[in-house]
Amino acid sequence: MGENQLSQVSSLPKHDDEIDLKELIVALWQGKFIIIVTTVICAAIAVVYALNAKEVWTAEALITQPQISDFSDYQKMVSEFQPVFDVYQVGGDIRVSSSLDRFVLPQTLFSIYVQEFESRKNRKAYISMLPEFQDELEGLRASGSEDIELALYARWDDRLSANLVKGSNSYVLTGMQSSSKGSYDLLNGYIQFVEGKARERVIANLDSIVDGKRSSLIQQKALLTDLATAHLDYELRRSKYALQIAKAAGINKPQQNLGDEELFAINIGANALEAKVDVLEGLKELSVIEPRLQQIDSKLALLKTSQVDSNISFDTFQFVEEPEKPISRTSPKRALIAMLGVLLGGMLGCAIVLIRYAFKSKE
Repeated sequence: MGENQLSQVSSLPKHDDEIDLKELIVALWQGKFIIIVTTVICAAIAVVYALNAKEVWTAEALITQPQISDFSDYQKMVSEFQPVFDVYQVGGDIRVSSSLDRFVLPQTLFSIYVQEFESRKNRKAYISMLPEFQDELEGLRASGSEDIELALYARWDDRLSANLVKGSNSYVLTGMQSSSKGSYDLLNGYIQFVEGKARERVIANLDSIVDGKRSSLIQQKALLTDLATAHLDYELRRSKYALQIAKAAGINKPQQNLGDEELFAINIGANALEAKVDVLEGLKELSVIEPRLQQIDSKLALLKTSQVDSNISFDTFQFVEEPEKPISRTSPKRALIAMLGVLLGGMLGCAIVLIRYAFKSKE
């Protein structure tokens, strides 16, 4: 390409939509006052917001399944009821029941605690006892709005949470409040409150199955007693008929030539039959006829002496990390808010200058 062609290309007019970086920089420099003012205003607004925003402090605790030593007393109490649930067979063998096994599993106790922690009913009961909540609630009740009260409960409910740690059986418990001490007191108090509720539920579950077993044994005893009474009455009537026949036949002593397969066996003789009738009429121990009654009576006696102790102390979880007062607030992040305010102000100021420049260029 020759010099003439180069001069023709360089002399071509520029398009309106081409951007000259030098002109933009000049325009921004000329509008520096607008950029500075906008930045200062946005930064001031951010700082004011950061200083006046309500502080949120978060206390945390990490819990996991309890060790056996944490509920050894409870486990011992449960084991006292084990013979009641075992099955004693005729040959003397004992078939150990597994009905109580699930009541002493660490994962069972821990799951009960987590369920009680996440229960809205428990949270509402605990929150209702807090003086700070009562103060807010009294102020809202003056307006007579039930919806506002529900919103207050929901807002306080969100301040307590339990989150499963991924890949483990541990949970992170959190409590949020407007001060470091407040968040610690909120979380620590609720942890202890829920521990009491979890113990009550564990004891109630055990008490329920023991009462169910007691009722079952009483029903079995009533049924076997009726059967034994009926069998005793049947044997007594047969013996009386046999005695009457033996006396009529003049057979007073046992006879070897008479079998005992007859409907009314008289082979033992009238004397023995008369003694048998006397014994049957005076028989009070039905377990002689139905041996299972003795087992049931023994189990009922054990249930009478072994009571479910509702005051027993045990833990349904263990701390991996106990709750502590947080040393830094969760929000607001004042430094970050101020920096974002400066950044936003600078961007807004540049945008204003560039928009003004664009309109002037078109004119």
